[in-house]
Amino acid sequence: MKRCTKCCAPETQDGISFDGQGACTICNQITVKQEAVDWDERHEMLLQLCDRFKGKGAYDCVVPFSGGKDSTYTLWYIVEKLKLKPLVVSFDHGFYRPRHLEDRNRVLRQLDCDFVTIRASWKVVRELMLEALKRKGDFCWHCHCGVYAGSMQVAVKYEIPLVFWGQPDAEYGSYGYSYEEIQEVNEQQFNRFINLGITAEDMAGMLPDWVQLRDLEMFRYPSLESMKEAGIVSLHLGSFIPWDPRVFADVIKEELGWRGNKVEGIPEEYYWEKVECMFTGIRDYLKYIKRGFGRTTHLVNIDIREGRKTREQGMDLIEKFDGKRPASLDLFLELLDITEEEFMSIAMEQGVDPYEHDPGSTDCAAPLEDQDSWRALLGMNKSSSK
Repeated sequence: MKRCTKCCAPETQDGISFDGQGACTICNQITVKQEAVDWDERHEMLLQLCDRFKGKGAYDCVVPFSGGKDSTYTLWYIVEKLKLKPLVVSFDHGFYRPRHLEDRNRVLRQLDCDFVTIRASWKVVRELMLEALKRKGDFCWHCHCGVYAGSMQVAVKYEIPLVFWGQPDAEYGSYGYSYEEIQEVNEQQFNRFINLGITAEDMAGMLPDWVQLRDLEMFRYPSLESMKEAGIVSLHLGSFIPWDPRVFADVIKEELGWRGNKVEGIPEEYYWEKVECMFTGIRDYLKYIKRGFGRTTHLVNIDIREGRKTREQGMDLIEKFDGKRPASLDLFLELLDITEEEFMSIAMEQGVDPYEHDPGSTDCAAPLEDQDSWRALLGMNKSSSK
């Protein structure tokens, strides 16, 4: 399997391509970020943007917030550095870990923010997870759509025209977005890859008859008319300040006491990555089965691009951590009421050439320390997921 000559990104990564020297599109975008962008100019643009909206209404902006390292840093920067008053909006996907809930609540208290949370019916979410898993090998459709569509719906409803997200897509992806421009977060992006190519209207036609379109309302992006009427400006903070998740995690750890946590399938030094979800390890395991790489590949690539690791060091960590069967898979299968054979069949059917997964070579990972508490948080008894 071909990999980038600079980082460890494989050819099976979605949307990736390589230049004549074998460098991937993401590495080339980071070169633009590091060498071509005038960040002083971008920061001045940010200040001017804030001046347009500050003090014009009950809230200056909306900040979508999971409590992970990106949204926590974004919120801290907006409150402490830009001195804006945000309405914090969280889509609760239903799988927050106990320690993360404590961290999230502490951050909100310390930053003294008004907070709105959105959560869908569990019965509907379960159907959405299962359908998205079968069709796309990604059970997170409800989370992707709920975060983006739900946050924009709140902005429209409360007439708050400025929305701040975290890192721009040029930082991690190969979807045609560039650091040379200020990327707008809009319906085109939402339909391009956030919703996996499945709208709420599509999903309503795929689910059992008892699920109606009205049950999926929080997953629908607001109409263009309502967005224009509200004058929505939706942007990434990372288009205006250089993004570095390792550095930002240290900032929020120091400033807010944000702790991070161990996560399945990644080295402990990345204590800040995707700590909020119980099933991060499942999603990464699915990616490995389909594409031959997991989250450790993503994380070492960040450090390689920032000059903190060599490519060889990155490959060593990939070999050690990527691809193990997460212990949380047993609980996940029980939750969706499917067998491991069904799970593997779904994933294997969506494999991306040239990678061919060998289930017989998979090692099992040890459970996380807090995993025993997840069942109670999910409202599951010992004999049934229903």
